[in-house]
Parts: sequence; structure tokens; C-alpha cells
Amino acid sequence: MNPEIQEKLREIKRSFRPLMNGVTSQSMREKGVVYHLNWGVAYTDLRKMADEYGKDYHLAIELWKENIRECKILATMIMPSEEISPEVVEIWMEQTPSQEIAEMLAFNLIQYLDFAPMLAFKWISSTNELCQVAGYSVLARLFMKGEVPDDRGVNETIDQAMSAMHDSSMPVRHAAYTCLNRLSMVSESYQRIVNSAIRQSGLEIFGSF
Repeated sequence: MNPEIQEKLREIKRSFRPLMNGVTSQSMREKGVVYHLNWGVAYTDLRKMADEYGKDYHLAIELWKENIRECKILATMIMPSEEISPEVVEIWMEQTPSQEIAEMLAFNLIQYLDFAPMLAFKWISSTNELCQVAGYSVLARLFMKGEVPDDRGVNETIDQAMSAMHDSSMPVRHAAYTCLNRLSMVSESYQRIVNSAIRQSGLEIFGSF
């Protein structure tokens, strides 16, 4: 490891202790979210740290290797979206330990990648719960920015999400619901399409546009 990167990594890990929130970390453990280390540092504090260090590919890579909640979240924040490859993203997704990190990966990094739609559609078709959560989270973010796929992509999104809303996993159901909700908010026509599919399944439709 580059000595400069090594020193930055040590500095970051030391900085977590003063920001520790024992209540938050304990709550996560009680909910089954287990990391080797979890300081319970608030997202806002991590964002400030990310802004301080700036975008840094090599530091992000080393941070991700640490089985520490805060290190993984920081890695998603400081990884330059234009430098990470699809292969590295797939490795990170495979190594994602929790719903929180899956959502952070989608929110902080994946939504900004040129190949984000390709990953999202691959992941929502996966049998892996965290992949599905990340995939639907990415699509939801893209829809919020008005980035909608072609008709085939829209139909695939709706079909997969409707199926996921009957999944045994609450996080998957919630992610799929949020994704459809964001799609319905793009325009009145998309709202009609989404609500038509929901109505046929006997679920509650989204409100008027």
C-alpha cells in the first residue's frame, strides 16, 4: 500500500472514536447488523469527512477492504464515479454486508455511473436480497432525476417490482415499492401505467399526479 494512503487510512480510523455513538451501534447489533467494528458514526459526520478527503480511488479501495461500517460508507462517498470499473463495482456488491451499505452504495456511487442502468436491471433480477435492494434503489434515484429507460426497460422494471412486492423480504418489498412510486412520479402517463399494474394485483395504487 502507498505510504500516503496507509497514513490517511490510519488517520481516518482514529477519527471515528471521538464521533462514536454507542446507542446507534448497539441498536444495529440488536437488529442483526453485525460488522467487525461499528462506531455508530452519523451519516452527516461521515459526509463531512468525505468532503475533507475528496475523491480518491486508491483510498476508497483500501477503505472498502476494512470490515468497519464507517470505512465502507466512506469508500462509497469518495470513490470517483468516472474511475471505478464495472468489475470493481460487482466485487463491492458481492462483499456488501448489510442493507445499509447496499443503500449507501446505490445512493452515494452507483446512481452516478454511466453503466448504472445495466447494473440495476441485472441486480433486480438476482435472487440475492441485497442485490435487489441496491438495484431498486438505483432505479429509484434515476427516476427521481427523470432518467427513464425505454418501454422495454419500463415494462421490465414494473414486472420485476410487482413480483418483488410479494417477496418474503421486507427490505426487498420496500425497495421495490419505492422504485415504483418514484417511477409513477415522473409523469402522469407513467403513473397510469404503474397504477394499472398495481390495481391488477389488488394492491393499493399511488395517489393522483
